[in-house]
Amino acid sequence: MADLLRPVDLAELRAFCAAVDLGSLGAAARALQVSQPALSKRMRELEALAGTKLVDRHPRGIAPTQAGERLYLQARKLLAQAEEVEALLVGLRGEEGPVRLAASHTIAEYVLPGPLVEYERRHERHLSVELVIANSVVVADLVRDGRAEFGIAALEPGDDDAASGAIRVLPFLDDEVVLAVPVDHAWAQRREIEPEELAATPMVLRDPSANTRRVVDAVMGARGLALTQPLAEVGSTHAAIDTAVGEHAPVLLSRMALRGEERLVVRAVAGTRFARKFALLLGPRPLSPSARALLAHLQAITGG
Repeated sequence: MADLLRPVDLAELRAFCAAVDLGSLGAAARALQVSQPALSKRMRELEALAGTKLVDRHPRGIAPTQAGERLYLQARKLLAQAEEVEALLVGLRGEEGPVRLAASHTIAEYVLPGPLVEYERRHERHLSVELVIANSVVVADLVRDGRAEFGIAALEPGDDDAASGAIRVLPFLDDEVVLAVPVDHAWAQRREIEPEELAATPMVLRDPSANTRRVVDAVMGARGLALTQPLAEVGSTHAAIDTAVGEHAPVLLSRMALRGEERLVVRAVAGTRFARKFALLLGPRPLSPSARALLAHLQAITGG
């Protein structure tokens, strides 16, 4: 008779799903507000329970194995059910839980810190906002499935302001993906780079699932060009900056990420702009009073 398995721990599943969503154990640890050693321990225990590897670890991050992909699909369903139970228990106590906000990496890292601190300062309850950080595609899925009350994500190329499925879209802010190079790179001495030269040069890029990458690919494709094999693909903007500096290489990333960054300089791409828009995404469920207040707070900041 086979040995009985111990029950799976929801904290282990949350760690695993966050790592897959964000492509990095460090980013997952920050999102879950735990130490990276603690998150790694949860991952090891889950793999031991599964009896197989669930993720492949690379210098630039992690990716799910075939077994990990199968587990991820079921784990997401279980976590969604657990969140509904937790919300029900809160409702039975007559209390309103924290606002669950999903946001893209760029927004979470470079836009939200100040506004969220200000929002929580105005409210008596500590940690009134629970922030989930993921790429824009995952943010939309979280909102569509009701696993986040609302989200902030970059619109896909071609989606100007239209609703996507069950999601309602409200304007938030404009952004631009720009070419940046280390201050001592040869391109730093030039005013602009030709698109053909950009396409032929190995660079540091976000992973293919990131909106940053898809915006660039769409604009270059419209010119009949395609980026060559990247020098490195990374899972976050911070990692992109550090890798570009470390590898002494060009990088394509959000202009917002370069505020106060002295190691890189922006250079124009001749006749080309990689413009994009961020939007507030609202799902099918009515917002809680706290979520409506946070939404209004964020709209007031950007004038949306």
